[in-house]
Amino acid sequence: MLTKKLKRKIAIALSAGVIAVTSSYAAVPAPQTEAFSWGNVIGAVIGGAVTSAQLNQEIKTYNNTEEGRQAYFQAMKNQLGVNEDVELNAQLDTIMGNLTDAIGSVDPTIYDKPYNYFINKDTSFNAFCTLGHNMSVNTGLFGLINNEDEIAVVLGHEMGHGQKDHPAKGAKQSIGPQILANATGNIAGVLVANLWNNQGITKPMEWEADNLAFEYITHSNYNPGATAAIWQRVMDRSTGGGNEFLQFLAGGPDHPSDKQRRNNYLKKLKEYSNDHVEMDEGLIKVNGKDFATPAASNGMSAKERACFVLGNLAAAYHNGHDKGNVTVNGNVVMMGAQAIMESVEGDESAQVLADRLASIK
Repeated sequence: MLTKKLKRKIAIALSAGVIAVTSSYAAVPAPQTEAFSWGNVIGAVIGGAVTSAQLNQEIKTYNNTEEGRQAYFQAMKNQLGVNEDVELNAQLDTIMGNLTDAIGSVDPTIYDKPYNYFINKDTSFNAFCTLGHNMSVNTGLFGLINNEDEIAVVLGHEMGHGQKDHPAKGAKQSIGPQILANATGNIAGVLVANLWNNQGITKPMEWEADNLAFEYITHSNYNPGATAAIWQRVMDRSTGGGNEFLQFLAGGPDHPSDKQRRNNYLKKLKEYSNDHVEMDEGLIKVNGKDFATPAASNGMSAKERACFVLGNLAAAYHNGHDKGNVTVNGNVVMMGAQAIMESVEGDESAQVLADRLASIK
């Protein structure tokens, strides 16, 4: 029979993930049955504990050491390929610089581990941040978003994952069981093969990254309405039968829905405006009164464009421009120094919009 002493050691190992190998194991008699073997259990416990420790060390190396970060970054480039397009890379440099400054204003730890990033050759709509603040942006993301503000939201979300160390936490949850089950010694290989798209990222992590993206965008010069606009765009394209957006942060039932994410941002925009503005199915309201329903324009649906107008209004009220004069500059409605909405084909005239806003602001 298995001794009480050894049973206790196994229990400790299973709970703590650590077990000491001693000569006493060899003296323990094991029942000789095909269905069950205490010897196999003990071996699995020992092997699992060692492999778990190795996994944690590999993650720590790739996530925190400069040598490990750079090695992982190079492995990503080798596997995904690099798009060297000068214009796209210049745009990405600008966005990453702006976001780094914005994040640094609320979380200076970003400067302790600067982000590595590159554009890969995948033409689908996606971007991701993995171990070591290593990021990759699909070429397809630039083709399906026609404004820098929404791209900044996508990347701000991914940097939110990075700032909260979600990739490392997700690795332990999703890759760990796979490594332990296979008892493989090639932990580094499994990490590289499985972490490109952030397996193990949970719904709470997604919400946290979404909320951080809003904070980052509101500390930048980007339109805060882009936070809701990007998810409205995803909804518009998905409804239209396109599937190019479905890979972006896809996660099925363990991730928030597109509509939940858009509505979360609409709620945040209302709060950011000190409860002055809100949007209901494309109709923008100011202090509870109807202001405008922007028309579709420039590749945006009416609802997506309305999110940007809502963002401008929220910024105006948040920054105190509600006390300034409402004016018209060409075809643009202004509230103090803040541009609110450009009147385009399908909209009411800028003067009509300005007069209405002045009457209800």
